[in-house]
Amino acid sequence: MKSMHKADDENDASSGPPKKVIKFRNYTPQDPLLKEKKIEKAKPAKVLENIGEHLEKGKLQTAVEDVDLTTLAPRKPDWDLKRDVTNRMDKLEKRTQKAIVELIRERLNAEDDLSKVVNIATD
Repeated sequence: MKSMHKADDENDASSGPPKKVIKFRNYTPQDPLLKEKKIEKAKPAKVLENIGEHLEKGKLQTAVEDVDLTTLAPRKPDWDLKRDVTNRMDKLEKRTQKAIVELIRERLNAEDDLSKVVNIATD
C-alpha cells in the first residue's frame, strides 16, 4: 500500500508542478494575449416573471381576510405566572383535600368515643 502511494507521489513530482490557469475577472489586461483569457462579465438571469408570481402568492390580503379582528384580544399580563403556578396549586389542592378528610375522620372518631362514654355512664 505504501509503495503504491510512493509511486503516485513520484509520478506527480516528475510531471512537475500543476500549471496555473490565469483568469481575469475584474482586471482588464493590456496585453492582447492576456485579453483572450479575460472572462466576460456574468449577466444576471431574468427572474422578473418568477418574482412576479411569488409576489402575487405572498400578498397579505388573504392573511388579513382569514383573521377575524373581533376575536383577537391581548393576553392578560399575568398569564405566564398562572401557567407556572398551576402545577403547584394542583398539588396543594390535593394535600388540602386529604387534610380535610383526615380532620373529618378524627372528629367522627372523637364523637364516637364521646357517645360510648355517655352510653356507658347512662347504663
